[in-house]
Amino acid sequence: MVFGPGGSGVTAIATAGAVSRPRTRRPEVRSPLAADRHTLLITVDRCSPVPDVLGVFRSPSEVVAVSAHLHLLCLERLTSATTSWALFAELLADTVRRSKISLPFVDTLAGIDQAEVTSLPGVEDALLLRRIRDEAVSGQWQRIVVDLSGAGDPYELLDAPSKLRHMLDRLWPRHRRLAAAADRPAVAQLTTAVDTIDRDCADVAELLRDADTTAAHLVVGSGHRGARSLPHQLASIDLLGLPLRTIYLDDATAESGRRELVPDEIDGVPGVEIRGVTALDAPLDRPARLKKLGVTLLAPSGRARGSSALSVVGDAADGLDTTYELSWPQTLPDPGRFMLGRSGDDLLVTVDGLRHCLPLPSVLRRCVVDDADWDGEQVHIRFRPDPAVWPRR
Repeated sequence: MVFGPGGSGVTAIATAGAVSRPRTRRPEVRSPLAADRHTLLITVDRCSPVPDVLGVFRSPSEVVAVSAHLHLLCLERLTSATTSWALFAELLADTVRRSKISLPFVDTLAGIDQAEVTSLPGVEDALLLRRIRDEAVSGQWQRIVVDLSGAGDPYELLDAPSKLRHMLDRLWPRHRRLAAAADRPAVAQLTTAVDTIDRDCADVAELLRDADTTAAHLVVGSGHRGARSLPHQLASIDLLGLPLRTIYLDDATAESGRRELVPDEIDGVPGVEIRGVTALDAPLDRPARLKKLGVTLLAPSGRARGSSALSVVGDAADGLDTTYELSWPQTLPDPGRFMLGRSGDDLLVTVDGLRHCLPLPSVLRRCVVDDADWDGEQVHIRFRPDPAVWPRR
């Protein structure tokens, strides 16, 4: 997946990487009767110029062949959300009809029209990402390139599944759903549907953070704006635990052609390549010109980053005297904008105004936060057992 600040050249880099077929050591062998579905380029911008650049018609939510090895899928949030919600609302209405008593939340949810679903936090983005997940696990594609330009804040989009799971658990916790299904058979079908949404959100969140299957590519301009933005972008990437693979410095978006970011002069990020992209004199309005950018999107490295690489260490004490330390690598350009909170079994971490729900490991769910600090590279949070809920011997 390719993302970055608006106007930094994300679409150009993503499309150039998609049209440039990666070289393989072994020649590919396929049946002459089989279609070559090698690369799928997905855009989430309803006004994306990609169809025009690639010379194909825009066909929302349908895969369109561009060349022998490249296909294009233009997704629109509204279409994905309303289609999925219509099916779920039909199930809700059927549950209401078959139940002889009033059900909590169900009547209200069933009354939400599909045109109103976009107002529910995280739903629209989560359903969009679920469609991308479905393509990723379909087995039809060797490579999927996701262009996240036009999505507003890409980190809010990528964090939508976690936010939706947290919201569902707060509105209707799973233990209450199971109890309701046991007491009222009419609710069983509904709880199954809600559990399916919860599992889908968990699957999508895991896929986005999986360094063995996913590679994140950050695009920033090489000018002053990009130089100011880069530390904040890295902080958000660490917070969400995205498997960053490459940082592209785009000269085409540098203000007045002045470069402040040069690949060789940037402090190295472990496991991440920093590449410059030279501006071309000609407009990027066709695949042949995109290929001249020389962009190749690197494969996943298998190296977890940020909150995906968290660790828990306990001391040698026993019982209520035990202390645990939770830590993960975290960039903090402004430590004053780092905040911690707790909501049930989730740790609420806020960095630069972006809040992420980090599920606590099971051993820490019966603990309270004792202290926290940042050593310049990692966040360290110390926990101690809560006497009210800690098992007694």
